[in-house]
Amino acid sequence: MNTDTFFQLLQQSFHIGVGATAALLETLQDPQKRSETLSILQTQMSEKTQEWAEKGEITEQEARRLLDQWLNQSNRPSNPSQSSSSSISTKGNVDSEIQQLTEQVMALRRELEELRQK
Repeated sequence: MNTDTFFQLLQQSFHIGVGATAALLETLQDPQKRSETLSILQTQMSEKTQEWAEKGEITEQEARRLLDQWLNQSNRPSNPSQSSSSSISTKGNVDSEIQQLTEQVMALRRELEELRQK
């Protein structure tokens, strides 16, 4: 890792910590701001929790479907002449679905990181 990049990351982390502390102190000192902030955080957390639950359910269903397909294909006896062509198409499908799931997980991580930075 480049030392300039590391220093910038360290400096940004410090600024985030100082800014979060200052915002927390301001919020604690002002009762109206405190209630507004807590209300906003509760609303956002409820929305995000619901969104994550839906994404998790969809991802679980997709993973189960993939696993079922994979198990069904591995348990099915096949004709040797058909074996090579079907395994190639299956591998392509599985690879593309794994890629899609990986992209969904990366998107969830980005969202989580954005929420942490706010």
